[in-house]
Amino acid sequence: MVKLRPMQAEIVEYESGMMGVAAVPGSGKTFTLSLLASQLISRGKINDDQEILIVTLVNSAVDNFSTRIAGFMRKNGLLENMGYRVRTLHGLAHDIVRERPDLAGLSEQFSIVDESDAARMIEAATSVYLREHPELAALYMEPSIDLHAEPKTHKAWNDMMTTLNTNFISQAKDLQLDAADIQEKIEKYHLSDPLLEMALEVYLEYQRGLRYRGAVDFSDLIRLAYRVLSSDIEFLERLRYRWPYILEDEAQDSSQVQEKILRKLVGPQGNWVRVGDTNQAIYETFTTASPKFLRDFLHESNVIAKDLANSGRSNKSIIRLANTLNKWTQTAHPVEQLRTSFTLPYIIPAPVGDPQPNPPDSPQSVFILKSPVSSDEEIRKVVDSIKNWLPEHQDKTVAVLCPIGFHAEKVAEALQAAGVEIVEMLKS
Repeated sequence: MVKLRPMQAEIVEYESGMMGVAAVPGSGKTFTLSLLASQLISRGKINDDQEILIVTLVNSAVDNFSTRIAGFMRKNGLLENMGYRVRTLHGLAHDIVRERPDLAGLSEQFSIVDESDAARMIEAATSVYLREHPELAALYMEPSIDLHAEPKTHKAWNDMMTTLNTNFISQAKDLQLDAADIQEKIEKYHLSDPLLEMALEVYLEYQRGLRYRGAVDFSDLIRLAYRVLSSDIEFLERLRYRWPYILEDEAQDSSQVQEKILRKLVGPQGNWVRVGDTNQAIYETFTTASPKFLRDFLHESNVIAKDLANSGRSNKSIIRLANTLNKWTQTAHPVEQLRTSFTLPYIIPAPVGDPQPNPPDSPQSVFILKSPVSSDEEIRKVVDSIKNWLPEHQDKTVAVLCPIGFHAEKVAEALQAAGVEIVEMLKS
């Protein structure tokens, strides 16, 4: 018998329509969504030729969902691999485009370049551009710097420009803008910027390289999937029938075009459950992904809004600190425009008797640094904290989650240098 928290039980009772769930860290959203998927199948909500579609953020989550749902299906006496499909948004887009490549303007033999190949192509195009336009470095560097005489500085410059171009291309594709669209806007608004000119030229060269290979990248898959869904209403209706329920995980990291794809698939009268942490954003920095889309969804008139606010992940002192920072941001942040960056719900400790209770409280384990530290110093403090914790917890697994801009490789190197064994590094 599965023991549910009251808030989890409310989610699992869902039958149909639009529902949005604001979930705090450690609230068991993967568990809850997996159970909901299996319950919808058990209740006979889909036909034999239909599936519950679960859309999540990263490949590791696909495996996690599949394993959990299969377990619930076995307990219900059902075939464990029938009645549902788990996909990342990119995997879903690939399924859609692969069925109708003609509508995407692709041949049936199209290929997909992986992230490493795409990165190498953009790096090569950037290097060629910088070599042909040495004046660009002169605009942004001290006159005393000689790139040819300083290999490390030269590499750092190339790397920085490659990152800029990569982010430019990613955002352009998220906004469904090809190079010709951007060129048209540049001419229309009489824009003149050396970095913009470089990024546009690299974008053009990158797309030429993809066409030469008969390939697309992961960002292309998303925008082309939307094109396919917008081009053939009969095909769209077949997909709506195939997937009458869509359960979306990590909805706070949906981009504009990702949300548009799911809205197309759901339709005006469809069944859509969106779950995410409205106070979290992993991919917002360099894409159009934003928790704004989930927050707006929660306030739509036809959406049932729910919270998953109980969390057993942290002790109560850490929860109080997190809630205090959340409240301070909403009510007293000196930059008023940022006060809307956090929202409710606050984190609530797990209920009494919960199978996953909060760790024992330890107020003395919370340290607040009152002065800023460098990235290297922050890494050292993380490593020292883990080293001090490990001797009494040899049977435990440590997961260090590094935010964007925090160098995971440096953390791993520092841990290994300190004698801590790294079993596996997970990348999303």
